[in-house]
Amino acid sequence: MKVHLPLSWENALGAERQQPYFRRLEQFVDAERAKHEIFPPEEEVFSAFSLAPLDTVKVLLLGQDPYHDNNQAHGLCFSVTPGIAVPPSLANVYKELETDIPGFRRPPHGYLASWAGQGMLMLNAVLSVRAHSPNSHKGRGWEQFTDAAIRAVNAKTDHVAFVLWGHYARKKVNLIDARRHTVIEGAHPSPLSRRRFLGSKPFSSVNAALAAHGQSLIDWQVPMAV
Repeated sequence: MKVHLPLSWENALGAERQQPYFRRLEQFVDAERAKHEIFPPEEEVFSAFSLAPLDTVKVLLLGQDPYHDNNQAHGLCFSVTPGIAVPPSLANVYKELETDIPGFRRPPHGYLASWAGQGMLMLNAVLSVRAHSPNSHKGRGWEQFTDAAIRAVNAKTDHVAFVLWGHYARKKVNLIDARRHTVIEGAHPSPLSRRRFLGSKPFSSVNAALAAHGQSLIDWQVPMAV
């Protein structure tokens, strides 16, 4: 498994990569790729880290599992590659943005890399999946690695806004020092819980928390063309 991490993340997580669990994880993912189609592509598994080096992170959005259909996943939670139909959960994210952020215009795609480029770590708890088989790489070691990433963000001296949607993400709250950072919890934007998600105003809440700590705001407007 090829691991591509910026220096700041390598310094924070390099020791994890030497642990027996991570070596077992690498062997598992390599064996899976030899037999099955695995998403995202190998060079994009660590895109969340590449696009948001640790020293730039001011927001962490936590997802669970990569998209498992063709050409969707590219390493950022909730985001899909250009040209792919917007998934239902992301459609609800856009619907909430339209009411939460004045002037937001829904883009015709689901590529959210512009958020990551502003210091937003868009992290899935599990970083790979077998095609058309959700949660197929759950419990193989990714969670231990991404928990270490959450702890590294929590250890930052600068304030960070952590966004935890749904039961799975909200279980990670014990990794976060809410005395120093902001935790924004809410329902998941999936169709199953959309009624509780819509109206929760998580995006304006993130920017209010950033403003309160003298940090630049996230521009939630996704470019209309990619």
